[in-house]
Amino acid sequence: MQTPLVSVIIPTFNREKVIGRAVNSVLSQSFKDFECIVIDDGSDDGTDSVLHGFAGKIRAVKTENKGVSAARNLGAKLAEGKYIAFLDSDDEWKQQKLKKQIGLMQESGLRISQTDETWVRNGRFVNKSSRYIRPSGYIFYNCLEVCAVTPSSVMMEKELFFEYGGFDETFPVCEDYDLWLRMSLKERFGLIDEPLIIKYGGNTDQLSNSACLDKYRIISLFNMLHKNIGLSKDQKNALEKVLAKKVKIYSTGARKRDRFDESEWAEGLLK
Repeated sequence: MQTPLVSVIIPTFNREKVIGRAVNSVLSQSFKDFECIVIDDGSDDGTDSVLHGFAGKIRAVKTENKGVSAARNLGAKLAEGKYIAFLDSDDEWKQQKLKKQIGLMQESGLRISQTDETWVRNGRFVNKSSRYIRPSGYIFYNCLEVCAVTPSSVMMEKELFFEYGGFDETFPVCEDYDLWLRMSLKERFGLIDEPLIIKYGGNTDQLSNSACLDKYRIISLFNMLHKNIGLSKDQKNALEKVLAKKVKIYSTGARKRDRFDESEWAEGLLK
């Protein structure tokens, strides 16, 4: 069979109620030169049965539960396309997403890009705050405070993904923040300023609801500062400022919860 141009990678864990919606949004794309790889990260609900219904249309691989980073990394290793695109199993794509994004990538020569998105929280459309307006170009400074790139909107060259080592599997959360931050030092990010994905939120099982988000963003910032790989003076100063701010917020919160060990850990990084 002809090698696909794009490999779509969907990691999932116990999402039997929504995984079908995500897969259908891929199979309904107007652009057809793709393969769809679903990595079932050890689900023990009815996800197996749902994926079985797509037999012959997708490649479903079940593994033991290792987390979303490991699932995405495995999907990338299995991918045959020149480009890879990620989709979280609780999100969905609009029909023109792949067509418009592959057009941008090929015309511009960019190695990575994202699109804008529509947000739905608890079944209702919501407006994004200004801090979540998706940036383009060299976005290092945008990536310091928040996760400036939505995984479900990303398309990149597969080679680029492996050049940066993929997602850090030691991160249970904020693995996307960490990868985009590392990439943003050198790579120019493209943007289709059009909401081509629908991003759902408000579910209690979402990793983005985790209380340890700030902790792993602090670790990511510290790692970059400690390794000092390619940081300019301005970038280093900006990183140090954001790191100090996040440590202060995290440490104060930890002390209020009588988590003095966590507070001391965070403050110790700055020393």
